[in-house]
Amino acid sequence: MANIDLILLQRVEKLGHLGELVSVKPGYARNFLLPTGKAVRATKNNKERFERERVQLEAQNLKRREEAERVAERVTGLSVTLIRQASESGALYGSVSSRDIADAATVAGLTINRDQVLLVHPIKTLGVSAVRIELHPEVIIEIKVNAARSVEEAEKQAKGEEIQREQDEKPELGPLFGEEDAEG
Repeated sequence: MANIDLILLQRVEKLGHLGELVSVKPGYARNFLLPTGKAVRATKNNKERFERERVQLEAQNLKRREEAERVAERVTGLSVTLIRQASESGALYGSVSSRDIADAATVAGLTINRDQVLLVHPIKTLGVSAVRIELHPEVIIEIKVNAARSVEEAEKQAKGEEIQREQDEKPELGPLFGEEDAEG
């Protein structure tokens, strides 16, 4: 199928800026750009309407970006802790999703929704992970997400300490009964 021409109504990462005419695959347009209001079809009427409203749209975009920059300055270095059950090897039972991160960030004072969390893959292991948050298409911050089994473990991870595995703390057991006889 042929690509579809669209006019971007806001900056879209790796695609373009406000007002640019872009050509994208039909599925990307139909399933993401058009329903989220990030673009409109590049018809003659839409081009004329965009040119009439361009100054207003750019002013609104600038205002939202400035607000996002103020919020970004306020929450620089934000770190959230999520207590989860995990195996002895550090693999989480389940995973930390963008919804979990958004809820934890909201409790910590940064009101966001899960669509603003730019999580490529769910977090599936214990430890501190850097996660990108999109406050505005042009303002992206990074927060630290600390997945731990307990508050004490989270504090150690935040300091950069290595978490001792319970396996390492167990004394080494000798050979099982009957293993010595198998050799001779």
